[in-house]
Amino acid sequence: MKVMFIGDIVGNTGRKAVKLLLPSLKQKYQPHIIIANAENAAGGRGVTEAIVREFANLGIHGFTMGNHTWDNRDIFEWIDDEKRLVRPANFPEGAPGQGFTTIKANGKELVIVNLQGRTFLPPIDCPFTVVDDILYSLGKKSQAILVDFHAEATSEKIAMGWHLDGRASIVVGTHTHVQTNDDTILPNGTAYLTDVGMVGSKEGVLGMEREAVLHKFKTQLPVRFVVDEGKWHFHAVVVEIDDATGRAIRIEKIRVREDEWIMC
Repeated sequence: MKVMFIGDIVGNTGRKAVKLLLPSLKQKYQPHIIIANAENAAGGRGVTEAIVREFANLGIHGFTMGNHTWDNRDIFEWIDDEKRLVRPANFPEGAPGQGFTTIKANGKELVIVNLQGRTFLPPIDCPFTVVDDILYSLGKKSQAILVDFHAEATSEKIAMGWHLDGRASIVVGTHTHVQTNDDTILPNGTAYLTDVGMVGSKEGVLGMEREAVLHKFKTQLPVRFVVDEGKWHFHAVVVEIDDATGRAIRIEKIRVREDEWIMC
């Protein structure tokens, strides 16, 4: 099985990049299942039901979230019914939505799990304990498991990779929007990447207009961050999984810049 995971899609710029580039990437890599982090897809904060439908129509099969899950208030009206989307499983008990689900597409099955880190982020439930409980509940029913660990600290992400080595097929980090260069297959068969990166403007700061971010850093005054509309870059990762064992065989980063991209 081939799985493509797309990093944090940021605002209209990121959505435009996905719409333009995904058809050629699908043709090149032939993924069976495509998953994307959508927590920044609506104006840089949260996601809407319409955007989820738009992405699904483009061929994205499942969606993960993060600390901006609740930023669009209308999500409370539809998240319980949207079975393709998962929010961090370690939100406190009683939170709407689901922390993991099974995605079925092109004759393949993939469990996707969303977790949120606690270092430099709100102190929610322990992601290590919660993922252990999820894997225990799954038992031997699923061979292929992807975990999106939405976390700030590199150390926490690396620790999660080692914690899940041999128990998850793929462990990827999101949230920091900068693609790391440590893609590897861990000793027990887990494909790992500290951060997949983002899909959005490469001319801003993590997808936001740079002048506002600079003003914030220089003055420490409150500012309103707006999605930058400059040229995009697109970050993702493709992992090939052994269907019989659930172990990763190959991992490859994807990095495309608008000014280098030629439409096929």
